[in-house]
Amino acid sequence: MRIRSLIALAALQLFAQTGAVTHGITVANMDRSVKPGDDFFLYANGDWIKRTEIPPDRGSVSVDTALSDISDKRVAEIIEGSGAGKVADLYHAFMDEGGIEAKGVGPLAPHLKSIAAIRNKTELARALGESMRSDVDALNNTNFHTPNLFGLWVAPGFSDSDHYIPYLMQGGLQMPDREYYLAGSDRMKDIRAKYQTHVSAMLKLAGFDDTDARARRIFDLEHSIAEKHATLADDEDVHKANNIWKKADFAAKAPGLDWTEYFNGAGLSKADSFDVWQPSAFTGEAALVASTSLETWKDWMAFHLIEAYAGMLPKAFTDERFAFTGKVLSGTPEQRPRWQRGVALVNGLLGDAVGEVYAKRYFPPEAKAAAQAMVANIIAAFQKRIDALTWMDPATKAEAKAKLATLYVGIGYPETWMDYTAYEVKPDDAFGNLWRSGLFFYHRDIARLGKTVDRKEWSMTPQTVNAVNLPLQNALNFPAAILQPPYFDPQAPAASNYGAMGATIGHEISHTFDSEGATFDSKGRLRNWWTKADLEHFEASTGSLAAQYDTYKPFPDLSLNGKQTLAENIADVAGLAAAWDGYQASLAGKAAPVVDGFSGNRQFFIAFGQSWGGKVREAALRRQIMTDSHSPAEYRVATVRNIDAWYSAFDIQPGAKLYLAPGARVKIW
Repeated sequence: MRIRSLIALAALQLFAQTGAVTHGITVANMDRSVKPGDDFFLYANGDWIKRTEIPPDRGSVSVDTALSDISDKRVAEIIEGSGAGKVADLYHAFMDEGGIEAKGVGPLAPHLKSIAAIRNKTELARALGESMRSDVDALNNTNFHTPNLFGLWVAPGFSDSDHYIPYLMQGGLQMPDREYYLAGSDRMKDIRAKYQTHVSAMLKLAGFDDTDARARRIFDLEHSIAEKHATLADDEDVHKANNIWKKADFAAKAPGLDWTEYFNGAGLSKADSFDVWQPSAFTGEAALVASTSLETWKDWMAFHLIEAYAGMLPKAFTDERFAFTGKVLSGTPEQRPRWQRGVALVNGLLGDAVGEVYAKRYFPPEAKAAAQAMVANIIAAFQKRIDALTWMDPATKAEAKAKLATLYVGIGYPETWMDYTAYEVKPDDAFGNLWRSGLFFYHRDIARLGKTVDRKEWSMTPQTVNAVNLPLQNALNFPAAILQPPYFDPQAPAASNYGAMGATIGHEISHTFDSEGATFDSKGRLRNWWTKADLEHFEASTGSLAAQYDTYKPFPDLSLNGKQTLAENIADVAGLAAAWDGYQASLAGKAAPVVDGFSGNRQFFIAFGQSWGGKVREAALRRQIMTDSHSPAEYRVATVRNIDAWYSAFDIQPGAKLYLAPGARVKIW
C-alpha cells in the first residue's frame, strides 16, 4: 500500500569513511553525547549527519542513495550489454543530446498544432480525453492526482476484487499539491510567483508569444482547480473514495464537460461504470471546463504538454524545468548526471526487461531463502500478537488471521514478467519513445478492464530500492535491490537484521492492518469485518497516534499532519513491535552477542534508528511534509517511544524528552 520513502541510511550499515564494511550497527555514526531518551534519531545517526554533506544533485541523502547508485550502475551495465533492442535503443536515444538538440522543438510541433486547432468546447472535451493516461495509483503508490485533467487507475474493485475496474482521479495541477496554490505563507506566495515565471519561460522556449499573460491565465486556472481538489488526508480515506458512477451519471453529477466526447477521446466508450475517487473535484473541474475560456484551456494544455516532455527536448527546456522543479521546489542545486536520468527512464519504461536480468545476476537463491525465513518469522510473530490481544473479539481475530494466511509475499522478483511487444521504441526518437510509452501502458490497462485480477502481479521492479503493500491484492513486494548489504546483511547479527530489514518487513505486513488496510478483507474487498466495539477501540488507538504526530513541528510555520501520515505511522509502530517479537523468537532462548558493548536489544533499536538516518534539504523536507503520506525520518524513528522494550533496553526514565507514561504509549496490534 505504501512505499517506504527514504528507505534508510545505515540500514544495515553505511560504508565507513575508510571504505570498510561494517556488519551490524555502525557505532561511528552515533552521537553518544545525545541521550537516547531525548532524541533517538540523533543518538543513532548524529555523527554521520555532522560529517555528511548532501551532494549537489540530491534533495536528501541516505543509505538508499548508496543502494540506488549501486542499482543504477548495475542497470547501466545491463543496458550497455544488452546489444541491439528496445532497452539499448531507449537509453541511447535519450543519451543522444546532439540529435535531440538538432531536432529542436520539432517533436512538439504536431502536438501543439493539434491543440491550436481545437475550435470549440466539444473538440476540447475530446482532446482532454485523448490526453488521459494511467498515471495515478492511489493505494500502491499514494499518487492521487495527475497533471492531466483526470487520471485513470486500473485495479481490483473495492467490492469485486476479482476483476479490474477503472478508477478516475482528480488532476490538472503541475505543482506538487493543492496547498502550493492555496497556502497563505510568504514562502508559498514566492513559489507561486516563481512558478508563473517558469510557465512563461517554457511557453517562450516553445515559440509562444505574450507568454506572461498566458502564464497568468494558466496559473489562475490551476488555482481554481486547486480549490476543487480534495486534500491528501481526504484522499487517503478509502470510504470517501468508494463512489461508483455509471457513465450516464457524469452529465448530471459533473456538468460542464461533454463527457461523451471525453470518454470517446479517452478510449473508454465501452466502460459502463467508474469509481470516482474525488467526486467534488470532478464536479468542480467539469464546471471549470464550461466557465473558463477555450483559449485559456488550450494554453493550459500546451504548457502541460511541454512540461511533461521537457526531458526529451533540447537542453534549454530541461534546464528551465529543473530550475523550478529541482531548485525551487526541492532546493537541489544540480541535476542528476544524464546517464542516471537515462537509467531512470529505462527503469520506468522497460523496468521488467532489465529487471529480469538484474534478478538473475544479483539476487542468488540463498538471499531469497534468507529473506523468506525472516518474513515467515515476522508473520508468525504477528499472528501471536493477534492471539494475545485482549480487546479483540474472536470473530475479528479470525478475520485478521485470514488476511495473514492468504497474504502473498513476493521476494526479490515477480513470478511473471511484463510483455513489451506492443511498445515501439526507435533508436533516434527520444520524444516519441516517451510518447508511445504512455500510450502503451494506457492501452494495456484499458485492455485489462473486466478481466480477472492477477494477485501475484508486482508494482515494483527488482532493481527498485523499496518495498510495498498492495491492499487490493492482499500482497507484499520486497524487491531484490533492497534485500542486499548494507541493508539486509547475512553476515550481520540477527539484532541488526531484524531492527532494520525486519522492521521494514513488519512495516509492510502491518499495512495490512493500518487505518486503510484494516478496511479490506482477506480477498481485498472493502468490507467492515470488525465488531462495533473492536472498531471503536482500533479507531481510538489510531486517533491517539494521529494526535501524537500532530504535535511534531519541524518548522515554526509547519507541523506534521497526523491524519495525513496515519497509515504509515501505524505501520511503523506495529511493524517495529512485530519485528521485535520476531527477533526475540529468532534467538530461541539463546543470548544475543554483544557488539561494541551494546546488547542485542540495544543493537535492535539502534539498527532501526540507523535505518532511518538521513539528511534532507529544507525545501525538500517542506515538500515532503505537505505532499507525502510518510512522516519525515526523524519522526518515524521517534515511534520507539511507543515500544515498551525500548524503555527497558535503554533505561529510559520520566523526564526524558521522548518519555511517554505506559498508558500513553500507543499500541495498535
